[in-house]
Amino acid sequence: MSKTAPYINFNDTKKAFAYKSNQALKRARFLFTAMQFAPLVKLGTKITPWAIKSGLPVKGIIKKTLFQQFVGGETLEEIVAVSDMLNAFNVQVILDYGVEGGEGNEEKYEAETAYFIKVIQFAATRKNIPFISIKITGLVSLSLLEQLESNKMTNHQNGIKINFDQLLENLSAEQKVQWLQLLARTEQLCSAAAAAGIGIMIDAEESWIQDPIDRVAIMMMEKFNKGKVVVYNTIQLYRWDRIDFLMHSLDEAEKGSYIAGIKLVRGAYMEKERARAEKMGYPSPIQPNKESTDRDYNQALRECLNRIESASIIVASHNEESNLLAASLSKELKLVPAHHHLHFSQLYGMSDNLTFNLAGAGYNVSKYLPFGPVNEVIPYLMRRAEENSSVSGQTGRELELINRECKRRNL
Repeated sequence: MSKTAPYINFNDTKKAFAYKSNQALKRARFLFTAMQFAPLVKLGTKITPWAIKSGLPVKGIIKKTLFQQFVGGETLEEIVAVSDMLNAFNVQVILDYGVEGGEGNEEKYEAETAYFIKVIQFAATRKNIPFISIKITGLVSLSLLEQLESNKMTNHQNGIKINFDQLLENLSAEQKVQWLQLLARTEQLCSAAAAAGIGIMIDAEESWIQDPIDRVAIMMMEKFNKGKVVVYNTIQLYRWDRIDFLMHSLDEAEKGSYIAGIKLVRGAYMEKERARAEKMGYPSPIQPNKESTDRDYNQALRECLNRIESASIIVASHNEESNLLAASLSKELKLVPAHHHLHFSQLYGMSDNLTFNLAGAGYNVSKYLPFGPVNEVIPYLMRRAEENSSVSGQTGRELELINRECKRRNL
């Protein structure tokens, strides 16, 4: 492959916001301006979930603000318009049923599995939806995942080296059944995705349940990623131990003759992770600073791109430097921009300057597009609001670009 990557200008606001009407752009300006006021966001993220649960009439306000900015719609039918709009700009979609996982029962988990199959079948009818995203906590009891991690921590503290299969032996008979049911549900989803030609991304979650999630992801990759990529695992590089895990994942894929599907993110649970570690008295799994996270993320990009034939990578990042690095490395490796093992992604409603300029340069790029009832996606929306009020420079950068485009349009 000799065609090299074209020049990308992430400051091109005309291309970044071409899909937004004047009204939509002004609405985004208002929203990101409001999110600059951290005390307001903090108050809102506390009051909103309570207001929804209490039945207060706030759904309409939420739907016209945060929901409209960050969510594709309440139903699969509603996201068609957003999907078509993105497709017009050569932007693809990672479809995410935004209902959060939690404790439930087997009937609930079976219903979730059935609905995910419906989502897969829907995605297969849309030419620009090559992926769906799932959370393992939507398919099994949280307590089972926590028990597996607890068993690992206990043995680690006692100085006992133990593999994952031995951890399973320490489960109760009921828990072993739950584990087998989880594997059966996940395999059912991966099988449906493979048959439909859809990729399935397994989300990363909190560190204290991540080991069993990684185990499930690797087992599914071993089974379904022979010759083509169906299953992707998500690696959070704000954890200081993830480079080692990434290297292990890449090595295991090469040994097992399957393709490693890797989605690289920085992370989503930093404050929760640090607070829990301090409260329970164990070392924080989170990097000491942003520079360490950026260093490991960019190292992960290099490791994956250097094994591009045996690893398929999703560069899921809002960091301009990391996206430019991935594009530059692909150019050095003489990869075509639309290489089938290189994909970029950003959240819907954020970093349009990255998404639409990458798409304009010929790269595979998608928006991570959640959908679901307003009251069910509240946790997702609260994370977006908190992220945009706390991440250094993120809201400021979004607002700067929006203001620049408003000025260009004389709004």
